[in-house]
Amino acid sequence: MYQTTDILVNETHNDPMGQMVINVGPQHPATHGVLHLVITLNGETIQKVEPLLGYIHRSIEKMCESLTYRQFIYVTSRMDYLSSHINNHACALCVEKGLQVEVPERAQVIRVLMDELTRIASHELWWGAMAMDLGAFTPFFHAFRERETINDIMEETCGARLTMNYMVPGGVMHDIHPNFQKRVKDFLQLYKQKIHEYDELVTGNIIFQNRMKGVGYISPEDAISYGCSGPVARGSGVSCDVRKHFPYEIYDKLQFDEVLETAGDSFARYLVRVKEMHQSVRIVEQLIDNIPEGDFQAKTKAVLKLPKGEFYQRVETARGELGVYIVSEGGTTPYRIKFRSPGFSNLSILDHMTRGSKIGDLVAAMGTLDLVIPDIDR
Repeated sequence: MYQTTDILVNETHNDPMGQMVINVGPQHPATHGVLHLVITLNGETIQKVEPLLGYIHRSIEKMCESLTYRQFIYVTSRMDYLSSHINNHACALCVEKGLQVEVPERAQVIRVLMDELTRIASHELWWGAMAMDLGAFTPFFHAFRERETINDIMEETCGARLTMNYMVPGGVMHDIHPNFQKRVKDFLQLYKQKIHEYDELVTGNIIFQNRMKGVGYISPEDAISYGCSGPVARGSGVSCDVRKHFPYEIYDKLQFDEVLETAGDSFARYLVRVKEMHQSVRIVEQLIDNIPEGDFQAKTKAVLKLPKGEFYQRVETARGELGVYIVSEGGTTPYRIKFRSPGFSNLSILDHMTRGSKIGDLVAAMGTLDLVIPDIDR
């Protein structure tokens, strides 16, 4: 992915051998962020796709080394900004593992509720954007109708609609808003009333299916080989849901299914995300009337120091497996932090999955990777 010297060009051009090299991005609607693709074509057939990164790199991992164990968590809200709660959750769990803190059950339930609402909101945005990438504009407004309801819930309890800072070592920053349960129930009712529109507008649309089926095929072996995770891997039948295989918080006590599709194409990845929204709703329904009483945060010292050693925690974000690796030398700041982000590994398969296909299919294939570029560049 980084051997760029042979084809890096500044502008679109044709060469004498009939190949054409075109640049897509770094500012392009289909890349959903500052991603630059250098694409080599033979006619309309893709011969090579090379992603060029670095346009939004902010050295987040290096920044974390100068921040305390309370401060560094919130930097991760600016990585995958559509999974802020889940990113923060992974960091908090990793710090708690080092501190050996027991999180109150009320805080665990609140965290899982926030994670699943975040997953639904992220998939909603992806669904609307995916349809828009293929030329359908109306679904975007339908997706934002439900997503805005979740954002209102988040704003009331967390004070933010996108880059939330709510998970802290030991629990959550403060208790849920008195309206939280009622508003979540109102959302569930709205979701059930409207979800059939998703299938009517997009899933069952024959034009949409023709653009997605058989496009961007990934075999199970390739998904594993490239380190794919989340809906990208599960669309190829690879079982990899961290909530099932490495359960954290209360996930091992909840009833939900890991969604798997075996076709391996863009439509399979689409179906995985749509069905995962149903499973997240199922989880929220189990918890919303069963939030236990008690503390929302365990008592911790004002200044946190992790013992000397290495600590790792993985969680399932809306895009796949996020890993947080901390090396501590016993001080108040990490010696080293490394994030294993799902988007980076999922992007790595773009060239392999699109070689030999038509340039017109690139957007459909790339859209089902659900890329968030700051999560990749960091």
